[in-house]
Amino acid sequence: MGSLENGVYQQQNHQSIGRVSSCPKQLRPRSRSSRSLLSKRLGYLQWISTIVVFSLFLVLFQAFLPGSVVERPGSPGKDLDLLEGDFMYFKELGELDFGEDVRFEPTRVLDKLQKEARELNLSRRGIRFAYRKPQLALVSAPYAPFYCSWFVLHGISCSMLFMLVLGFAEVFADLAVDQYQILMATVAAALQEIGYLIEVFSNEDGPARAVWQHLGVHITIIPTNDHTSSTVDWLNYDGVLINSLEGKHVLSCLMQEPFRSLPLVWTVHEKSLATRLDQYNSDGTSEVLNDWKKSFNRATVVVFPDYALPMMYSPLDAGNYYVIPGTPSEACEGNSLMGSKQNQSRIKMGLADDDFAVAVVGSQFMYKGLWLQHALILEALKPLLGDFPSDNRSSSGLKVFILTGDSTGNYSKAVEVISTSLQYPEGIVKHIDHDVNADDVLRMADLVIYGSLLEEKSFPDILIKAMCYGKLILAPNLSMIRRYVDDRVNGYLFPKDDIKVLTSIISKVVARGKLTPLAHQVASIAKGTAANLMVAEAVEGYASLLENILRLPSEVAAPKPVAEIPSQFKNEWQWNILNVVTDARYGSRNASSHLFLEKIEELWNQKKADTPNTSAKDEEFLYTIWEEQKQTDFIIARKRREDDELKDRSEQSRGTWEDVYRSSKRADRIKNDLHERDDGELERTGQPLCIYEPYLGEGTWSFLHLKPLYRGIGLATRGRRPGADDVDASSRLPLLSNPYYRDLLGEFGAFLAIANRVDRVHKNAWIGFQSWRVTARKGALSKVAEKSLLEAIESQQHGDALYFWVRMDTDPRNPLKLDFWSFCDAINAGNCRSAFSDALKRMYGIKHDWDSLPPMPMDGDTWSVMHSWALPTRSFLEFVMFGRMFVDALDVQMYDEHHRSGLCYLNISKDKHCYFRVLELLVNVWAYHSPRRMVYINPENGVMQEQHRLQTRRGKMWIKWLSFRTLKSMDEDLAEEADSDNTRRRWLWPSTGEIFWQGVYEKERDQRRKETAEKKRKSRDKVGRIKSRNLKRQKPIGKYVKPPPDEMLNSTALARE
Repeated sequence: MGSLENGVYQQQNHQSIGRVSSCPKQLRPRSRSSRSLLSKRLGYLQWISTIVVFSLFLVLFQAFLPGSVVERPGSPGKDLDLLEGDFMYFKELGELDFGEDVRFEPTRVLDKLQKEARELNLSRRGIRFAYRKPQLALVSAPYAPFYCSWFVLHGISCSMLFMLVLGFAEVFADLAVDQYQILMATVAAALQEIGYLIEVFSNEDGPARAVWQHLGVHITIIPTNDHTSSTVDWLNYDGVLINSLEGKHVLSCLMQEPFRSLPLVWTVHEKSLATRLDQYNSDGTSEVLNDWKKSFNRATVVVFPDYALPMMYSPLDAGNYYVIPGTPSEACEGNSLMGSKQNQSRIKMGLADDDFAVAVVGSQFMYKGLWLQHALILEALKPLLGDFPSDNRSSSGLKVFILTGDSTGNYSKAVEVISTSLQYPEGIVKHIDHDVNADDVLRMADLVIYGSLLEEKSFPDILIKAMCYGKLILAPNLSMIRRYVDDRVNGYLFPKDDIKVLTSIISKVVARGKLTPLAHQVASIAKGTAANLMVAEAVEGYASLLENILRLPSEVAAPKPVAEIPSQFKNEWQWNILNVVTDARYGSRNASSHLFLEKIEELWNQKKADTPNTSAKDEEFLYTIWEEQKQTDFIIARKRREDDELKDRSEQSRGTWEDVYRSSKRADRIKNDLHERDDGELERTGQPLCIYEPYLGEGTWSFLHLKPLYRGIGLATRGRRPGADDVDASSRLPLLSNPYYRDLLGEFGAFLAIANRVDRVHKNAWIGFQSWRVTARKGALSKVAEKSLLEAIESQQHGDALYFWVRMDTDPRNPLKLDFWSFCDAINAGNCRSAFSDALKRMYGIKHDWDSLPPMPMDGDTWSVMHSWALPTRSFLEFVMFGRMFVDALDVQMYDEHHRSGLCYLNISKDKHCYFRVLELLVNVWAYHSPRRMVYINPENGVMQEQHRLQTRRGKMWIKWLSFRTLKSMDEDLAEEADSDNTRRRWLWPSTGEIFWQGVYEKERDQRRKETAEKKRKSRDKVGRIKSRNLKRQKPIGKYVKPPPDEMLNSTALARE
């Protein structure tokens, strides 16, 4: 994508300018040819002035000019004659940098889009059915968007946050009238014309509602206190647009699964964040900077309205920067401020009523040759001093203001030296910081001169603002300026290599210290031109970008080419906002943007203050404690092991071997059977039905139920709800730990995980599933429908039946109410029938050419979609048995190409959910031909209606193909093959569930017998060792009895005798 790393700042290797002395004696004598050349390029007065300028301040500039030219060590200096030529002479020498190489090129974005387009064209095999329009979401940012960031910082998912604030992918704070509303209303009107369907969401109403209603755009206002409707399924939309920094709260939600892959265009207009990036690094708040980096990295494309902003935001560049020039913000601001008193600006700048003010503006970039260009502009303005005679030249009525982006103050000294060298009276020429007082200078200026000769890629914003203020502009004939300014019609142009023409133009438009009537007329025409400048660039830029980044499903119609946008949508901005909205007033987002950033910084600082700060010494101390504790635990474990060994050697209490055997068995039984059931499992005990809700990521949490009837099943270990009694699908089925197959199977992977040793997790007679997207569409079962379903199950009203509550004929993907196979083809690029046929041929081992399909008649009834159904657990296991073989057959067809290139012939473009849409409809084929009764239950009122009655299916069902006996036989054959040692090929089926056949049962029975025998042998050996230790213990020889004292004395006397 576009990046500032890929040669964006491309500087030419110029030779360094030798240090030039200010003494004229050191100048080389000029040849006659050079004098002739000089006389042709400059007039005599200009030549004399140039001598004075260069001889006085060129060396002085080396100390303080931004990007000044210095002598490079090791480079041979040149004794250049600075007097031989003007600005173009220095440019030809290559000694000064005039900014030609300062540019931003979105190389990465363009390369990636072009590469994907080429791959898509080469691999396109599907059919686009165009049954619905592509949908875009335009998000309205909340008035206080920092709430979301606070919750994200504190570990609360953004989906839970929807009950507080919500926006939707194009950011207008509260449907108030501002430049963002005008820009996006213009773009939206053009996008609708070429086939897009647009929806706007906001959490607050505003005057711009009438504008969007006038455009035919649906608006949804989501109250912040509404806990039920404050949820949005972002996957319903093909793309999301965010149009402000304040849309970060929405973007934080889109960083979570399953919305991370949704195309996202984030337009950044504000400079407020760019000015704070260096501060984040310097004051130790790098966490804020890293958080913004993650947000910029999430966007598919970050769009800027000019080429300066990408460079200002270079610390956040993730290789996805793009520029779409054109915005009504400058024109809107100009029109709104023209109504104010301009005298206030003149008083603020110290001007009298009869003073003539000239504003010299230029590029937003600072480069080495800028001072020379300004010197030449000032030289061209010197004749104006004659129109303002005065004894005290410092009180002259001429005022010249030079606007640049240098805020360090160095350039002010440079301007002072230039004006003094050109003999301007003191106080006439002033340097003004562009970022501080640009608006005031433009409002009070009588004449605006564009003094930069840098070729830029878009029309300068500063000129648009000046034209909107009704100011006469004089500009060089650069290619981008010539495109919009006609000489002597809406402005004046002068050759960039001949400044004398500028002096001539000034003498024609200024007479006696005032603008001429012709100049006023030209300025008036320019004001009308600026009001709708670069509308076509903005409209075509967004349309082209969306055309390249959106990967539309096969049922979605491709939008018309950008070239077919009608001209009326590219000629002017949607200024009718100001006419449609009563008492509309233009507002600026600058203040709210700064407030938004301050709130984020405040929350980060609060989090940092709450986090205990540990110094290096504290960390070393804690590490020492941890090492000591680790050593202590090691000593205790070794002592316990030694005690156990000594205990076996010491004398034991006597007992029979039967007691020892019973105690050991009791310990093993307690160890294996100890299981504490949580509240969720206890609540579900005794229920006839449990409905599982598969989900992936934190973005789905707010769509999941918390009732005992429902239980979540997380497809990935990460992103599971903390504290909830959810099933971890990846731990039950290791195949789902592989992200490739987890995305490939989608919610069907949850079926496989539950069916794998189902009795360990599901103990109910009936089982059901419901997609979280059904809840997002408000199509989930109501309390009345839940009660009706449970009563039908308990009473066995329909027997072994499939109950479903999401109809195919009401699916948004099926507006034409197609039949089963036509709908399947529509959502699978026209290849559903062939994929089904090939899979069935591989499943049943049919060798000859066979293209038949199980009939799914169009009899006025409907089918189930979106994995929302319930059926008996036994029947569910039978369906999974059929589904495992079908998935394996699909995988054999598509794995090699899809795994290598990401291309899948079930979709037009790359698709990581290749099998998902076919598997979504598989339950209908199995239920119709098994055969099972199919009953639709209305999710609102619980009314049931049987579909495709059994009597009407006679002669149409493939009962032998899908009977339990056939499927069981096929399953056992596959299990026997998988259980053998000869299966070395890559094979998906063994990884999708249990491998069971009669041989496996016999092996397990033999294994259990061996384990039981081994356990008994160990117990007998243990008892034998205990008995042997008791038998082999040495018996005492005898006991010593101490004699009484009298006998001791007698024995002693006898011994003496």
